[in-house]
Amino acid sequence: MNTRPDWLVVEERDAPLILSFPHTGTGLPGEYESRFRSPWLARRDADWHVEALYAFAAGLGASFVRTTVSRSVIDPNRDPSGVSLYPGQATTGLCPTETFDGEPLYRDGEDPGADEIAARRTAHFEPYHDALAGQIARLRAIHPKVVVYDCHSIRSRIPRLFEGDLPQFNIGTNAGRSCDPALTAAIEGPCAASGLGHVVDGRFKGGWITRHYGRPETGVHAIQMELAMRGYLREPATIDASNWPVAFDPSFAAPVTTVLTRALEGALRFALTA
Repeated sequence: MNTRPDWLVVEERDAPLILSFPHTGTGLPGEYESRFRSPWLARRDADWHVEALYAFAAGLGASFVRTTVSRSVIDPNRDPSGVSLYPGQATTGLCPTETFDGEPLYRDGEDPGADEIAARRTAHFEPYHDALAGQIARLRAIHPKVVVYDCHSIRSRIPRLFEGDLPQFNIGTNAGRSCDPALTAAIEGPCAASGLGHVVDGRFKGGWITRHYGRPETGVHAIQMELAMRGYLREPATIDASNWPVAFDPSFAAPVTTVLTRALEGALRFALTA
């Protein structure tokens, strides 16, 4: 009997590759929505259309774990203790109270307190990670190595978080601790060859998922890909409720899709090599 909550999407396949989608959700459960300053603002920083961008990975045999709940409710890629992943740098927390640009998310007096954060962790954070850990265990029983590939995207220019335009492909390995260098090379190679711009362990070194699950010594190799949205979406120079989000156009995204396909093919070769 499937007891997963209806907001949690899990697709099981048998290749040693798991794609995690912690930020593609836009759902605002009813008990939260009215407390946000606007539903649009609460959804604005989603990793828009990333699940559509990576749909091709089903054909590679990859398993998917995805939440449909907005990161503004709770962020599955933050340390559940609330400790910052990037001390001294601007970031958002486990239950964010502001947008990437620093705007308040909640109406006055409506920020979640400690008890509510704990309840959200139980309701939305823990089931996501139970599912992800379950897929890792299932595939490790079949394969000596498993790759957890954490899928992300972000607007190309957010001055509060980083200077200038973000490179197109931002690979995070927790400074080399979350995966074997051979996996990093397999994913970095197609990104470098694309000429679109890439960096390894730059502004985004991998979130809690990459850092928590990446244990190369146990056969679990985790890596994060943060994409600048301009590569797969017609990203406006300035966004507002009238022009954001934009629709996903596979033909526009094709150059980035090609690079990502080669990267995931490389990740699979790594996982299937003794």
